[in-house]
Amino acid sequence: MTTRQAGRDLDTSRPHSARMYDYFLGGKDHFEIDKQAALAAAEAHPGLYVTARENRAFMRRATRVLAQEHGIRQWLDIGTGIPTEPNLHQIAQSVVPEARVVYADNDPLVLKYAERLMRSTAQGRTAYVEADAREPDALLGAVEEAGVLDFDRPVALTLNALMHFVTAPHDPYDIVRRLLDRLAPGSALAMNHCTPDFDPDTWNRVAESYTNSGTPVEFRSHADVARFFDGLDLIDPGITCCHRWRSDGLDPDGKEIPDAQISLLAGVGVKP
Repeated sequence: MTTRQAGRDLDTSRPHSARMYDYFLGGKDHFEIDKQAALAAAEAHPGLYVTARENRAFMRRATRVLAQEHGIRQWLDIGTGIPTEPNLHQIAQSVVPEARVVYADNDPLVLKYAERLMRSTAQGRTAYVEADAREPDALLGAVEEAGVLDFDRPVALTLNALMHFVTAPHDPYDIVRRLLDRLAPGSALAMNHCTPDFDPDTWNRVAESYTNSGTPVEFRSHADVARFFDGLDLIDPGITCCHRWRSDGLDPDGKEIPDAQISLLAGVGVKP
């Protein structure tokens, strides 16, 4: 099932973060304007390719942990991006075949590939809604209309590499609070967020590059990222650089990855 907002057309006049992310992952579902914006950001910090890879790896680990250790059977993944296998539902359903997943994104191009997001197991269900995280009430309404998730039971809310794209006048903390308020006790928040803490000069240049390309960002400190988890019970190892969350922090060749290269803080918290 897919749900699309009326009047939403594909805007190729400016880059979109989801399509830039596709470029960083080596995908082919982006436009020249996205590629040029990604290259400009990578000129400020070549490690963005590794950051994108580690973001995906964190998603896989967090999904398995929530399914195996915390009994989660439902996921709401906002800021889905262009499908890249394995997608979240494939990870979840490999652990619990009955898992239910709803994806949401505001890039109309993602709709074109939504069929990939709905290749569910026979026991589970998946759906895609086109909605904007900056309008949480409308997003939740679209998710409820899809009829896949039971909000009376725990849901894992995943916001990976998304909230640093929420800038003034929108309040990112209010958005996350409103999303979590709708979820039942035992639900979880799994998210990561870019930070300038480890290398302020480099990440300020990255932020400037994104903003100049028409995609404003606000990278936040560890203390500011921790605010998203207020009222939740953080699970071990708390909030840490994402390549170290339930991982050894090594690259595929077994070499240590410096935190400054990734600069993506990650955490998982459970709603009491």
